[in-house]
Amino acid sequence: MGSITPVILCGGSGTRLWPLSRKSFPKQFVPLIGDKSLLQLTLERVAPLGTRVLAVAAEDHRFLVADVYRQAKVRGTVILEPVARNTAAAMALAALHAAPDEFLLFCPADHHIPDAAAFARTVKEGLSAAASGAIVTFGVVPTFPSTAYGYIRQGAARPDGSLQVAQFEEKPDAKRAQELLLAGDALWNAGIFLVQARVLIEALEAHAPDILAACRAAMAKADTDDGLAVSAGLSFLRPGRAEFEACRSQSIDYAVLEPHKEVAVLPFRGQWSDVGSWNAVADLGPADANDNRLHGQGWALNARNTFVHAPHRPVVAVGTQDLLIIDTPDAVLVAHRSCAEQVKEVVAHLEMVNAAQAIFHRKVVRPWGWYDSVDAGERFQVKRIGVKPGASLSLQKHHHRAEHWIVVRGTAQVTRGAETFLLSENQSTYIPIGEVHRLHNPGKMELEMIEVQSGGYLGEDDIVRLEDTYGRS
Repeated sequence: MGSITPVILCGGSGTRLWPLSRKSFPKQFVPLIGDKSLLQLTLERVAPLGTRVLAVAAEDHRFLVADVYRQAKVRGTVILEPVARNTAAAMALAALHAAPDEFLLFCPADHHIPDAAAFARTVKEGLSAAASGAIVTFGVVPTFPSTAYGYIRQGAARPDGSLQVAQFEEKPDAKRAQELLLAGDALWNAGIFLVQARVLIEALEAHAPDILAACRAAMAKADTDDGLAVSAGLSFLRPGRAEFEACRSQSIDYAVLEPHKEVAVLPFRGQWSDVGSWNAVADLGPADANDNRLHGQGWALNARNTFVHAPHRPVVAVGTQDLLIIDTPDAVLVAHRSCAEQVKEVVAHLEMVNAAQAIFHRKVVRPWGWYDSVDAGERFQVKRIGVKPGASLSLQKHHHRAEHWIVVRGTAQVTRGAETFLLSENQSTYIPIGEVHRLHNPGKMELEMIEVQSGGYLGEDDIVRLEDTYGRS
């Protein structure tokens, strides 16, 4: 029987976990479980199943994915989608990249499954069904009548040890969810699939030939990035942009699974969460005697069933009940627990009024490190900047602002005009308006510095890049 290649689907913006999750830094990259992100935990969970791990992610998140691969000590390839086109297209790209007889295990990047051994056993139980030509799904045994998940109705037993899928049901209302739970044959749809590459391609050809054709055309124009990521056991594959943009957007459930006849299901009885709302995040932690769950510097007095997420400063809930309180440096969410699913509507409203907090954190992750906008006023802005060991910012200049740099940790190699020099801790330099400059970290520890910008215009688009050292990697 062929080998298993895990495929991690890294799409999704995680808007229901705003303000911690934002479009530029979605929930799969946020350290939610201890000091690890959901993507790192997913990579670590599937790594024992295959020698390499394939991922499908957004082009804009390439350096975030690369960082997590390094943290998880996993090797593989990341297919970078130029635009989002839902799960049918993402899975088609992976199947076209794989060998025909490879068993592909498709897993969302943002699920939490603490019992990795039980998960691996359940996946291996599905190999016989996948080898017989079925698309194998894994359904979670429900513990309550959830309206947040889709359901899979179990059918007759198959000779390969799995069960035939009788019906898929979308997210039900409360009454229907109760009926499904009492029926005893329904599982939560976890969105995890095991299938041979050729079987998935044949199913796409039968039910969504236009999606398959667009993905074929995009993969025919794909190019491999032989940049920095390759040295870490990771490569990027970029499908053709125009060809992929022409693909329609549809989920694999609607495009293939619902009309396809050979779909099997295996129940998974371990703990599982899609971490799809703040209620789900709250339930991951222990509760006190009053059902309060407190993270970081959260405090509760005379409160019941209140969740406080406060990693940065003390946040106190007094006399509250059934509340979600999430604090970040530039935005705070206070919501009734019954309204957790409506958070995505808040994000849509913020986008409509062009609020930057809908998309960006105050701290922005970049390929070379990060910057945190600490303070801003008329004609000035203060940032903390972190540069990874060995990394460089692009060679650039600004037309409207000057910059003062102060090193607080590590060593900076500064290019300023025709000169290049080093700065150590507590040393500083000045970059006049229009001066060509570059910042490089030559050391083995992160470089941290304070940047004070001053001038008539301080927007990020006042950057003329003369040479981009990190390119697309």
